[in-house]
Amino acid sequence: MLSKKIHYLQIALNSTLDDAASIIASAPRDPRIIFEAGTPLMKEFGGNAIASIRAWAGQDAYIVADMKTMDRGATEVSIAARYGANGVIALGLAPVETLNTFIAACDAHGLDAMIDMMNVEYALTILRALKKPPRVVLLHRGVDEERDNREKQIPFHEIARVKGAYDVLLSIAGGDTIKDVQRAFFNSADIAVVWKSFYSASGDTARLASEFLKETR
Repeated sequence: MLSKKIHYLQIALNSTLDDAASIIASAPRDPRIIFEAGTPLMKEFGGNAIASIRAWAGQDAYIVADMKTMDRGATEVSIAARYGANGVIALGLAPVETLNTFIAACDAHGLDAMIDMMNVEYALTILRALKKPPRVVLLHRGVDEERDNREKQIPFHEIARVKGAYDVLLSIAGGDTIKDVQRAFFNSADIAVVWKSFYSASGDTARLASEFLKETR
């Protein structure tokens, strides 16, 4: 279970299983690190991506399955649970019926429901429509947005709005520098998601992870 007293670094693994294995092996064994089975990794390797990360990271590791669920909420949660995830991500743009089903299924399986608000203008609009809020709200500037739209900013300004209305953990994605991680935590985020620095394994993986962890508490 994620704690509100800790800042987490979520490392999204989006490349290959070999890279994922090397990155996990090089990363510090630290409870502040969350490993994510990224969407590209899951689309290529399916539930085995989750199971492999679990085998390499250990039973005590926290693993997120970025399913980006848009429909069949209960079915996709059951898949993530079967392969060993602790948290699952659905898209805030999904129908409210799907999100309610998704959150209920996460509760039934003992997983943390996470809703990704990428391309949602006001996260509160989605949250107010739900029967129950998720455990984690993810505010997200997408990769293509970052590359092709220089005016698109990481939605740090939404953190206070969401936290002022709901007792949830707040995750920020869309920035991959140490400065971005600092800004996320300065603005009261609980989780900072990074991927570019950990896309492929390198001799710097352990050093990079340690540098990022210095920004957590």
